[in-house]
Amino acid sequence: MTSPETGIPDLAAALGMSPHPEGGWFVETWTAPQAFLPDGYPGPRAAASAIYFLLTPGDTSAWHTVRSDELWLWHRGGPLDILLGGDGTSPQSTPQVVRLGPRVEAGERPQVLVPGGVWQSARPAGDEEVLVSCVVAPGFDYDDFRLLDSGR
Repeated sequence: MTSPETGIPDLAAALGMSPHPEGGWFVETWTAPQAFLPDGYPGPRAAASAIYFLLTPGDTSAWHTVRSDELWLWHRGGPLDILLGGDGTSPQSTPQVVRLGPRVEAGERPQVLVPGGVWQSARPAGDEEVLVSCVVAPGFDYDDFRLLDSGR
């Protein structure tokens, strides 16, 4: 449900989430205190970091890449389609679709790994909101994030 007064989904408000630049809602939940300089990175990064990420029906996580590996973990709601668009200069026209969700017997996966540098997008696969965690290692830094239409 979404609050008519604020326009913020109830779960996003309960978890203290803010709008995410790629779409949906997020809150940072953890950053490892250890940092290091990974090969090929412009500066030191935390060993890993995590967020809660919420998409409501009609929301889309826009096409983007992250330099680091990103592990998506399903928590509640409906299934989530994660689109993998390859590691080229833009997403492939026919992306691979992996369904994140609790029904393993139906082909859903409770966790999905998106390798660093791979184009990714996500959207609810049904009419329910979806709450996931995203764990990034080495840790997330906006210098390592590229949104398709932003030029970042």
